Amino acid sequence: MSLIENERTKLTATALNNIGVATFVTAFVAPAVSFLYGAFVPGPHGWWLLIALGWCAAGIVLHLLARGILGRLQP
Repeated sequence: MSLIENERTKLTATALNNIGVATFVTAFVAPAVSFLYGAFVPGPHGWWLLIALGWCAAGIVLHLLARGILGRLQP
């Protein structure tokens, strides 16, 4: 693998990781801000928690995918 291919691989992994981090943070920030401004009142069923956990899981999967891509780097 050439130097250019290694750099492209790192760029792809960085992009995926950044999307994963943004997804993970949004799972906490969006409900918190919505709650602070009174636009969101948690109901008794807790469906919002399941949705937030789903977004957290998506962020973790994207991060792990980026780590897997970095495993393809060659010296």
